[in-house]
Amino acid sequence: MAELDIQISVEDIGWPGEETLLSFCERVLSAAAIYLRDSEKQPFPKMPPEVSLVFTDDASIQDINAEWRGKDKATNVLSFPAFPVQPGKMPGPMLGDIIIARETVEREAHELEKSFDDHLTHLLVHGFLHLLGYDHMNSAEAEIMEGLETRILAQLGLSDPYEGQDLKMEP
Repeated sequence: MAELDIQISVEDIGWPGEETLLSFCERVLSAAAIYLRDSEKQPFPKMPPEVSLVFTDDASIQDINAEWRGKDKATNVLSFPAFPVQPGKMPGPMLGDIIIARETVEREAHELEKSFDDHLTHLLVHGFLHLLGYDHMNSAEAEIMEGLETRILAQLGLSDPYEGQDLKMEP
């Protein structure tokens, strides 16, 4: 099994409790790792690599987005790989950080007419793929990454998040 060492920090009181989030994230990220290992031949270190998840609010993610990406606005998810890695290559012992803003997830879920949990699942998978070197800076990369997201989400019983919408993850 492609195990992960998941570390969680909850910085906003609107999120569920840490144990609930950890259980949810273990299910989602384990499914993603197993899919990548089995279907994409993604190698993983023998020791479970660490993934840090920060569950925060719009104000905090806006500050981080402004500092690190030069975009002074809230966003749904930010990913910061610990080490540079190419898709399909062995990652390091620490995959990196995924930061998610509750208010943006809630707003987008409502706009997309999806449950909060379904949208959060998509964002976790999206952020996880970034930690493994996937990106969507051009249409070829986006097609690969969105295809993986769709197939991983299908393994989790969720429909294609991109079907029939113009809302794509921003670069």
